Amino acid sequence: MGALEGRVAIVTGAGRGLGREHALLFGAEGAKVVVNDLGGATDGTGSDLGPAEEVVAEIRAAGGEAVANTDSVADWEGAQRLVNTAIEEFGDLHVLVNNAGILRDRVLVNMTEDEWDAIMHVHLRGHFCPTRFAAAYWRERSKAGDEVKASVVNTSSGAGLLGNFGQTNYSAAKAGIAAFTMVAAQELGRYGVRVNALAPLARTRLTMQTPGLENAVAAPEEGFDAWHPGNVSPLVAYLATADCPFTGGVWHVGGHEVALYEGWRLLEPLTADDRFTVEELTERAPQLLEGRPELASTGTPLQEVTVSFLKRHRLM
Repeated sequence: MGALEGRVAIVTGAGRGLGREHALLFGAEGAKVVVNDLGGATDGTGSDLGPAEEVVAEIRAAGGEAVANTDSVADWEGAQRLVNTAIEEFGDLHVLVNNAGILRDRVLVNMTEDEWDAIMHVHLRGHFCPTRFAAAYWRERSKAGDEVKASVVNTSSGAGLLGNFGQTNYSAAKAGIAAFTMVAAQELGRYGVRVNALAPLARTRLTMQTPGLENAVAAPEEGFDAWHPGNVSPLVAYLATADCPFTGGVWHVGGHEVALYEGWRLLEPLTADDRFTVEELTERAPQLLEGRPELASTGTPLQEVTVSFLKRHRLM
């Protein structure tokens, strides 16, 4: 019996990359899977029914159960149809994996209104809409006296937690997803719903477009493939199990690594007897930089984390 036997799961953006690997593993672990994918390009344009149908065919060929859904996760009525698909096809819903995403990278001074709005639409609204309808279903189940052991797994990014040059739109959206995760975990726990988020390091259509990573993320000719997106999926499956204890966490995962981000921390404050003056802050605020050179740095922490990841996996 698989770890997800009897669980009904929705995986968004499941036609390719991370989502495809999640859906295939879920099927192998016994879950009944709704494979959602609009089939668009990496910038969100266009659509194609093929990717979702192909993943469904793979799951079924391996003996699993799956159906395709090609609604846009950022469409209000489409998100309702997506949740209804799981309930109508399989009789229930236990897991929602929000994975769909796009890129519209541009440095801030050149970014257009459409490039900003498109990222917010797909990432933030695309997490909110399906989660809102799934949460409403689970709340009604809980109020009816049913035991609910549901799980939401969101997809944030190191870009959102650490920042990344040329990705103000993407980083802001991914930071919003991390915050969304923490609040949703607080609100939905009363209904038996756990909410976690990933910050994965993996080779996908999106990371292949990240400057400087094109060669680093390429599959090796032999040995362990640290950037394979399938390395991320076991954590997603674990977070989706009925008795997993974690909620409100934001997880680093990639290669053979799993870790929790600590998140924003309030550092030791400066205090005064009364309201600070500008002169006092000019004199004393630099003390906060002592031992913390990163606070005055103009570097790129995400790149530093990625380089560290590459070194740990002996890829550079």
